[in-house]
Amino acid sequence: MMALPAPPLDTPRRAAPPSTEQAGWRGRVARAFSRAAPQYAERASAQRAMATTLLAGLPERAEAVLDLGCGPGETAAGLAERYGAACLVIGLDLAPGMLDEARRSHGDPVRWLCGDAAALPLADASQELVVSNLAIQWCPDLDAVLAEVRRVLRPGGRALINTLAPGTIAEVSHAWSHPERPAALLAFRDAGEHRRAARAAGFRRVDCRERAARFHYPDLAAVMASIKGVGAQVARPGARLTRADLARAARRFEALREPEGLPVTYRLLTLELSP
Repeated sequence: MMALPAPPLDTPRRAAPPSTEQAGWRGRVARAFSRAAPQYAERASAQRAMATTLLAGLPERAEAVLDLGCGPGETAAGLAERYGAACLVIGLDLAPGMLDEARRSHGDPVRWLCGDAAALPLADASQELVVSNLAIQWCPDLDAVLAEVRRVLRPGGRALINTLAPGTIAEVSHAWSHPERPAALLAFRDAGEHRRAARAAGFRRVDCRERAARFHYPDLAAVMASIKGVGAQVARPGARLTRADLARAARRFEALREPEGLPVTYRLLTLELSP
């Protein structure tokens, strides 16, 4: 197999240092996804299905590709296979455990790199294509992330990004809602916020499409496995769930049951961005 060159690493532009709250959030996300890494591929059927929308827009050829938020590496490995040995594919993730799983599962066709989407350790204009499936919703500073994506893209390059909009997993929020212990769901950003941030980052072409993606599960345990098994959290850190809490959530979710099972709806945003 042809040896791939080392990725073009560089000191990223100095952004404002993260706040204590942001740094704490990033640490929790990295730990949660690292813990979930061994089960991620098994439990990420919804994430895999949503990736098909993104991958349908891939260009025919590419020589330098970044998978931003690569998780256990399935998409990055697929990109390496698609574009062949002449293409350098970098899989970047914040969670070291995800990268360990990616290396174990997929080996060396991809360069695996631990880093923050808001401060990419890559040179300016080093990437022809940036792909990201369901990762940037975890980033507290959308402006910084899209500015970094713009910085590392070459002229004529393209970014293809899947993220999530308000209304995502509303059924889960409904089932777990409690006046004293509200569910700790992300505050998803809408399409308008993504368009504004993309234009502020300097992208000239900003295409943002939204659609609903609905999945069904046999019971509450399967629903929770599909969410927690990919690193997402529902209960607030340190919260203790009682049997009464579980029974109440199950009853509320059962009221939503459809013939196919318990529904979980994602509001999927697909962004196609070009400098």
